[in-house]
Amino acid sequence: MKNYKIILSATLLTLSACGVNKVKNTSAGSDSAKNQNVAPAASASLFAKMQIKQAIKIGHPVELKFTVYNDADTARQFCKWHTPFEPLMSKYLDVKDANGQEMLYKGAMAKRMMPPPASSYIKVNPKDSLSATVDLLKAYEITKPSKYTVIYVGQNMSGLTVKDSVEFVYEGE
Repeated sequence: MKNYKIILSATLLTLSACGVNKVKNTSAGSDSAKNQNVAPAASASLFAKMQIKQAIKIGHPVELKFTVYNDADTARQFCKWHTPFEPLMSKYLDVKDANGQEMLYKGAMAKRMMPPPASSYIKVNPKDSLSATVDLLKAYEITKPSKYTVIYVGQNMSGLTVKDSVEFVYEGE
């Protein structure tokens, strides 16, 4: 019973860690920039979209562009863990072929200290966006020609929502 309570506590902490922390603005700059409020990550005004080329030749990089948008009038932040804003250190995407078979994730799986430190958060200014690109071939076993679907599943850690999946065709030369 004691182990059950520990596991439940750790799970709840993991799921809520990125959405409740605030980060102080430590960048040098004007007083107005230092006094700007940064809201928690779980926000309806902070969301992400993915983009990928519709057709990609075998042997070419499979580059996924991940853009975070802030529609709010104040700065917002998100945890960069489980997003392309950090090196591939976790499985935050589901990549499936046309038959629905999930592609093997072959990247690193980082162990994290909880709660995430302040350096794990990225601020997005009001009415602004940030983008990062990741090559899926560096972390997923995509080898055969097929139509693939990419779904973002890292929202519990990052606090970001991505409503739509993206698709691409990996085709022979």
